[in-house]
Order: sequence, then structure tokens, then C-alpha cells
Amino acid sequence: MKDLEDLEIYQESMRIGEVVWSLVEEWSFFEKKTVGDQVVRSADSVAANLAEGYGRYHFADNRRFCYYSRGSLRETLTWLKKAANRSLIPENTFKELEDSIMTLRKRLDAYIKSIGRNQNTPNEARS
Repeated sequence: MKDLEDLEIYQESMRIGEVVWSLVEEWSFFEKKTVGDQVVRSADSVAANLAEGYGRYHFADNRRFCYYSRGSLRETLTWLKKAANRSLIPENTFKELEDSIMTLRKRLDAYIKSIGRNQNTPNEARS
């Protein structure tokens, strides 16, 4: 059984959360209060939901929290688009984050599909 910290999708979601935090840290109070709070919360929610589902030890619960994580990932992308449209982040930074998010989404989709395939392991097929 793998530890949560060993999951690449968890590691990547943590990385994205830290990148978003570092971007928002530089913004003005108004920008932080409006867009910043939302984008940080949604970005942090991706890893947090992965962790909560992983800790449930039942594949149905894990899958449900992965769906929440995927929703938070989409929300994060929306807030980042708003930030780029409002010139809060450079276009190239947005594109890099968008690429990372889209790759993570595909990997998360594959992970969701794998959950529960090995019924001998209560949580999911951790390999």
C-alpha cells in the first residue's frame, strides 16, 4: 500500500497549490480579497480532497472525494483564467498553470478509473 505522499497526483496538486499561493501573495488587498481568496481555496482543495478520500479506506468514499478534487481543479482553472483576464498574472504563467492543470486532470481521471478495481484492497488499487 502506497502512502499518500507517494501519489504523483497528490504531489502535483500540492505543487500547484504552492505556485498559486506564491502568485497571490504579491497581489494588492482588493485582488487578494476577491480573486485571490477564491483561487487559493480552490487550488488547496484539490490536494485536501485527495487526502481526505485517501484516508477513508473505502474505494467508494475515495472516488467521491476524487470527484470533489476534480471539481476544485476545474474551479482553480476558472479563477486563474479570471486572474489572467484581469492582468493579475502574466499570460505565460497562466498557460503554464493551465497545462499543468490539464495534465493533472487527465491523470486524476485515470486514477479515479483505477479506484476499486482491485477489490482485495479496500481503498483502491495502489501501485
